[in-house]
Amino acid sequence: MGQGAAPDHRDWIGRSWTRSDQVSDRLIAECRATLPGLLGPGAVPPGLHWALAPDLAGPEALGRDGHPRQGLFVPELPLPRRMWAGGDLVLHRPLDPGDIVDRQTTVTDIAFKQGSTGPLGFVTLRHVLTVAGDLRLEERQDLVYRGDPEPGAPAPQPPPAEPWVSPRSWAVTPDPVLLFRYSALTFNGHRIHYDHPYATGVEGYAGLVVHGPMQAAWMLNLATEILGRLPARFRYRGLSPLICGIPVRIEAQEQAGEIALRVRTEDGSLTTQASATP
Repeated sequence: MGQGAAPDHRDWIGRSWTRSDQVSDRLIAECRATLPGLLGPGAVPPGLHWALAPDLAGPEALGRDGHPRQGLFVPELPLPRRMWAGGDLVLHRPLDPGDIVDRQTTVTDIAFKQGSTGPLGFVTLRHVLTVAGDLRLEERQDLVYRGDPEPGAPAPQPPPAEPWVSPRSWAVTPDPVLLFRYSALTFNGHRIHYDHPYATGVEGYAGLVVHGPMQAAWMLNLATEILGRLPARFRYRGLSPLICGIPVRIEAQEQAGEIALRVRTEDGSLTTQASATP
């Protein structure tokens, strides 16, 4: 158990469940239609696993943000705002069309810290994806929970991007349709991605928020494009919210035997960064 876990959350450490889903032709086609020009090679687009076996809950079991309420799949923390903070993937073998994927999820850590904007709660999940017992992917998923913003509080400033020399890059300007389609692809009901009054008036963002896993998928696909295959390992973390409508570049540059990746706004601010190990 991580340091700082509250006593009433200790029984969540080690909780585990398994769900199955299929890498269907329709799911693959939906992914390709949602992210054209932003996908690397392979019969199954890299990052499609984030659309498999989502948490399912009826309307009566949803929280105010549109996610399944806390206490169902994650512990009930005294902090209402959820963010997908980052993760670490070990990619053993690619998924194939038609695969029946078993995903085992385990709660591995719960911790509390004091951040610059107030208390933070961290929940760490481990996902193991297998096909007929064959290990395909291991993932650590980092979730962070925080309190509502104070009225009038200034928005955190994103870190500036250091200059890179001739990086490989893709460009995209995320719009509301892209956010809606990615939410539908991954069965993500988080209202910050489609409900502008909620995103701005309740959670305090400057607009609709681009999904963390979509930005990670952009970078994973660019790394796969460069390598011609999936990397062996992919680590990423969010740095600041990316707001819908802001043009960005997905950039990659080889550094010290790895591929460094980032999502950079046109004004030079970073929203996510990653590294891919060949």
